[in-house]
Amino acid sequence: MLNSNSQTLSILALHGPNLNLLGQREPGIYGSLTLPEINRLLEEEGVKLQAKLFPVQSNHEGVLVDTIHGALGKHQGILINAGAYTHTSVALRDAIAAVNLPTVEVHLSNIYRREDFRHHSYIAPVAIGQISGFGVQSYLLGLQALVDYLRVTN
Repeated sequence: MLNSNSQTLSILALHGPNLNLLGQREPGIYGSLTLPEINRLLEEEGVKLQAKLFPVQSNHEGVLVDTIHGALGKHQGILINAGAYTHTSVALRDAIAAVNLPTVEVHLSNIYRREDFRHHSYIAPVAIGQISGFGVQSYLLGLQALVDYLRVTN
């Protein structure tokens, strides 16, 4: 796979349902940044880390599954905020397991300080790690951790 720490990595940044409403959706929980602003910050961080980000958002589970399948052979890792599908989607979990790409799960809010049904993640067991509760920093920290993991293991 990667032979050099200087090689640019390709990272799929996958955003699940309702994240297209960031900035207007419950800003007390999710913050005031919009999804395009988060993607811009991720792309800027990616430049520093020599990683190219490919952001995709969908409210449709099948589109997210298809996007994960399409990542195989195209991207070296996945950064995912599956939104509500985190707590319900065996299909996303199985897609991540099937492509076997290093995946970091991120959440803007601390899912463990919220409603009980949000405490379970189907994604976490197939991810290399999970970061939640730090707002946009969860995404940036997740990207940093994913890139570091890829550079060390490859």
